[in-house]
Amino acid sequence: MSNDSRSKDPLLQPYQLKHLTLKNRIMTTAHEPAYPEDGMPKAKYRAYHAERAKAGIALTMTAGSATVSKDSPPVFNNILAYKDEVVPYMRDLADACHEHGTAVMIQLTHLGRRTHWAKGDWLSVVSPSHHREASHRAFPKKMEDWDIERIIKDYADAAERMHAAGLDGIELQAYGHLMDQFWSPLTNTLEGPYGGSLENRLLFTFDVLREIRKRVGEQFIVGIRYTADEQLPGGISVEDGLWISEQLKASGMVDFLNVIRGHIDTDAGLTDVIPVQGMRNAPHLDFAGEVRKLTGMPTFHAAKIPDIATARYAIDSGKLDMVGLTRAHMADPHIVRKILAGEEDRIRPCVGANFCLDRIYQGGDAYCIHNPATGRELTMPHDIPAAAEPKKMLIVGAGPAGLEAARVGAERGHQVTVMEAAALPGGQVRLTAQSERRREMISIIDWRMAECERLGVQFRFNTWAEAADVLAEEADVVILATGGLPHTDVLSQGNELVVSTWDIIAGDVKPGRNVLIYDDAGDHAALQAAETIAASGAKVEIMTPDRTFAPEVMAMNLVPYMRSLQAQEVTFTVTYRLASVERHEGGLLARLSSDYGGVLNTRHVDQVVVNHGTLPLDELYFELKPHALNLGAVDYDALIAGQPQTAVRNPEGRFRLYRIGDAVSARNTHAAIYDALRLVKDI
Repeated sequence: MSNDSRSKDPLLQPYQLKHLTLKNRIMTTAHEPAYPEDGMPKAKYRAYHAERAKAGIALTMTAGSATVSKDSPPVFNNILAYKDEVVPYMRDLADACHEHGTAVMIQLTHLGRRTHWAKGDWLSVVSPSHHREASHRAFPKKMEDWDIERIIKDYADAAERMHAAGLDGIELQAYGHLMDQFWSPLTNTLEGPYGGSLENRLLFTFDVLREIRKRVGEQFIVGIRYTADEQLPGGISVEDGLWISEQLKASGMVDFLNVIRGHIDTDAGLTDVIPVQGMRNAPHLDFAGEVRKLTGMPTFHAAKIPDIATARYAIDSGKLDMVGLTRAHMADPHIVRKILAGEEDRIRPCVGANFCLDRIYQGGDAYCIHNPATGRELTMPHDIPAAAEPKKMLIVGAGPAGLEAARVGAERGHQVTVMEAAALPGGQVRLTAQSERRREMISIIDWRMAECERLGVQFRFNTWAEAADVLAEEADVVILATGGLPHTDVLSQGNELVVSTWDIIAGDVKPGRNVLIYDDAGDHAALQAAETIAASGAKVEIMTPDRTFAPEVMAMNLVPYMRSLQAQEVTFTVTYRLASVERHEGGLLARLSSDYGGVLNTRHVDQVVVNHGTLPLDELYFELKPHALNLGAVDYDALIAGQPQTAVRNPEGRFRLYRIGDAVSARNTHAAIYDALRLVKDI
């Protein structure tokens, strides 16, 4: 990008927020990647934010929901802002980001009913009513006056800690948490000063703000991220939200508005607030622009703004002052650096898979589906260093694992060749992307192909690699990323009568009219196949031996599937196992059992579809293994420690041989790509 282009790019213009100059218009909004240790943002947390700061982001909003009170237990492994010991950790994080000119703020909250009493100190959940939140299922205590008093103080104490830590500001959270539980008539049944009229329901917020200002003064930046429209009958309406926005401005105690639209008390509501792949991009951007136009306040917003063009439009059109590219920065923390370098086309795209957030809501760390260095900055590089000695590397398979191995190997300076049996790259990801729901997944492949071509990787498509072909290459390193094939041989009788989910998704087998899908893997494939079959007008039943269906898909990704499948009246049956299939009266008789015992059932259908993962395509590996220096072995201690593989088990060997991804065992896309990165970065 030329100097002239940079000077005109709306995203690269500085923004003056009170006394604070933000060097561009790009930020990450508050999100809790669940990296705290003992409730503290230690080295892993600091490295995650520092990586984005090094690349030039203007503002990093740390934490999603740093908790201010002990009766707001950290259900997402939140930062414990109610502890004094948080101060030095936050100071270290702020210093690490300030070193690169990046402003640092933190989101503070009390979760209210959006948590569970069996966490933390086992205190009752509190809320302005007894109404339970569907997602977390805890019945709250209806707050008393002394609860309100102590929590106001807790907010102010937490704000004072962040001021002492040298942060540039704080943001209060008011969507789905305690603050807006006061606002909404659906969650506030109090009487007296904090209940009744909307003005009364806002009193808690303004009491909190007044107490915070007493502690931190007028100059410290204080903003609020809030729902200006719950999109729920009887909840906070658009009119209410706009009036609230005006009151926040009129108070003089709020420096910026960070606009949310929707509610997060159910999985479906949360997914509409933070859309996943297959859903519309930037669905709430225009609404945020309406708030900015009405109030004239500094306005921030983020909700599935995955690309630079949309972000640039959001600023250039005057809808926003700062645009949040939060999940996008999990996919590529170096977005700003690449914009400045004129390399927008090299930005690793967010594909909306939501592996990051879905993992948090199942109690795991946030990881990007196709950037395994995110959240692992202490051990995995975002920029691949050059190797001391270039090698000749042969990779078999151009799925996500093979392409990542090729990309990383080429970045290391190795001479890389890829053999692929199919005419196109992508493997299972290309199959997955045939579904309208998941078409964005193909960007995982397209980005790697573009990077490999830039780096000079040689591809041989339509090439079935035999052992002799591999040996003839005389490579120093051979990596097999051959993937797997569907495993349907799981019945005591009738395995030849079933088809796989792949057969349906690929269009190789026509859907039946009355179909039983037996899902013993719990991943996307069963639901994708069900959508295809249901769309043909067929009757569909999805059956699983598990106590829940599709557990690998996780909450937010499940929402679009359920909306589609429930509309087609697809049936879901749990805790039954498919035992056998036989021909019967022109169709199929499926016999069922149960792990719980004592049950034998049947289904009369005309098609049975099995989803039971994959078995590795490993024949080539075992043919090559005797020729390898390492006999295919991986030194796990060296792998985990980030050290090269040096063990020699066969001194007569001609090359080092490794398997990655589903060529080892059936896992997922993230695991396959992580396999490749952590192995090849040290070759």
